[in-house]
Order: sequence, then C-alpha cells, then structure tokens
Amino acid sequence: MTQRSEAPSAEAGKRILIVDDNPDNVEIINARLASRGFDVRTATDGQEALDAVDAEPPHLILLDVMMPRMDGYEVSRRIKNNAALPYIPIILVTARDSTADKVEGLDAGADDYITKPINFPELEARVRSMLRIKQLQDELDRKNQELEVANRKLKKLSITDGLTGLYNHRHIHELLIEEFERCKRSKQPVSIVMMDLDRFKQVNDTHGHPTGDVVLIDTARILRETAREIDRLGRYGGEEFIVILPETGEQEAAQFAERVRSRIEEFLFTDDAVELRMTVSSGVSTLSGDIDSPDKLLKRADEALYEAKETGRNQVIRSSEMNRAA
Repeated sequence: MTQRSEAPSAEAGKRILIVDDNPDNVEIINARLASRGFDVRTATDGQEALDAVDAEPPHLILLDVMMPRMDGYEVSRRIKNNAALPYIPIILVTARDSTADKVEGLDAGADDYITKPINFPELEARVRSMLRIKQLQDELDRKNQELEVANRKLKKLSITDGLTGLYNHRHIHELLIEEFERCKRSKQPVSIVMMDLDRFKQVNDTHGHPTGDVVLIDTARILRETAREIDRLGRYGGEEFIVILPETGEQEAAQFAERVRSRIEEFLFTDDAVELRMTVSSGVSTLSGDIDSPDKLLKRADEALYEAKETGRNQVIRSSEMNRAA
C-alpha cells in the first residue's frame, strides 16, 4: 500500500526562523517544517538571529530560550522593541515550564511558547495559529496605512484650493491668525501681500473660463517659484491671492511683490491658440504698533491693493505710503 504524502499547509512558503544553539534540535525542527512547505532559515545564537531578522524579517520565529551570550528573552525584547520591524510572532521553545518562566517569556514580548520535548503536531498547530494571527495583523496594518493616506488626502483637500493647489481662503486666514500671534509674541516682523490680477474678468468674458483657469494656475506657479519655503500662499478668492511673509519687513515684502509683478508682466500665458499678457496689482502691509489684530493687518493690505487698482494697476503699493485720517 502506497503511503500518502503530507499535503503542504496553507501557509507554505512562509519564512520561519529557527534560533537554537543545538544543531540536533535545529535539524529535527527544520526537517519537519520544511516537509510542510515552509521556507526555513536558521540561526545558532541571539546576535545571528537579530542580524537575520534585520536582513529579511521572517513571518515567524521559533526561539530557544537557553542560549549562550544572549538568551531568548533578550532576543525577543530587542525584536519587539524595534519599531522598524513588522509584527513578527515569536514562539519560545523551552525546557522550563514553570509559570514564572512562561510569564517572563510573555513579558519579553513572546507571543506563545512550547515546551521540550517538542510535540510536533502541537508545534505545527501553534505555528499555523501564529501565522494566521500575523496575516490578520499585516492586513490590519495595511488598512491602517491606507486609512492614514486617505486621511492625509482629505486633510489636504480641506485646506487647499482645488484649482491652484494653494491654501484656500479659510485655511490661509487661519494661518494668518497663527502667524500674527507668533510674531506678536516673538516681536518679529510679518508682512502680507494681497494681489489681484488686472482685468481678469475680461479674460473670462473674451476667452472663457477654461482659459481663465490656466491664467490662475500659472499665476499660482509663479508665486510658488518666487516665494520662500517659509512663506504661505493662498488663493483668497476669484483672481485674488494672498502671501504671508514671516520675519519680513515692509521693504522686503514690497520687493517680493515687485518680483512677482515683474514676472507676471513678462510671462506669456497660453491656452492652446490663445496667448495672453497679464498684469497684477499688489498691496503690502506689515505688522506695526498700531495694528492690533490680523484682520487689521489684512485690511491695510486690502486698502493698499485698492489704491494700486485705482491709480493705474500693475503696481505695488505699501500701506505706509497711504495717507490716512488719524
């Protein structure tokens, strides 16, 4: 009568690391698990095991407790405390079966234990059980990562203008409040620039909104290329943009606004066969002693912008240049 060979388990191909300083134990366990289709790796001491785990994390570790130089408890602790590693179930293999020994092993991070002499059907059952738990944990980790990515995308959508990719009106205003309070505390300067594309309505009326969108997108790109990493850029509404310039006085802010004005004036906006030249008007305001709120800082920049639009467009007006009634 022909003996039927054992069918490979559903977990066949999973990497199992056997850690034991006794070559006879390694050979016996290796032969049994390899016959079930597992990809068996071996290590003869704790440091060799740690090196093997770092090089290619196994799906499960069978870890002898009593080893020279570094016992299984310490190996388990180091693996479980390594945040760079995925979840790896550890089954301690020990001749000690007292409650205290089992508690010490579990406290060291081990997930299960089996006592010597090894009962191989029990060993296989525990291996399969731990591998199923790892599969569930890996799936949970994957879903959590996907959820984290989705949450980051939702967060970005909630604070970003969908067309230009700059911060939207609500979020840029929140950032203005934060930066205003920070600079008030640290007594550092902060400036804002309000910008408005000149005669933008004519672009939409003459060439259509898709061409207008191209102009807005290219303007946002020019702003990004001109601004520093610490500057905050927002689309304030329609064809109006705002830039928050931390640690920047009025003169430097006006120079920034002039660079943007010059670049936009020189830029050829194109949308298929349509080619356009555009200009931009800007108002600059800087935190000073008589400005006691972010809204007042914003109002000063808006007033300067209005002045720039009313007195010829395509220019930068500083708030300090304007005459105000007391």
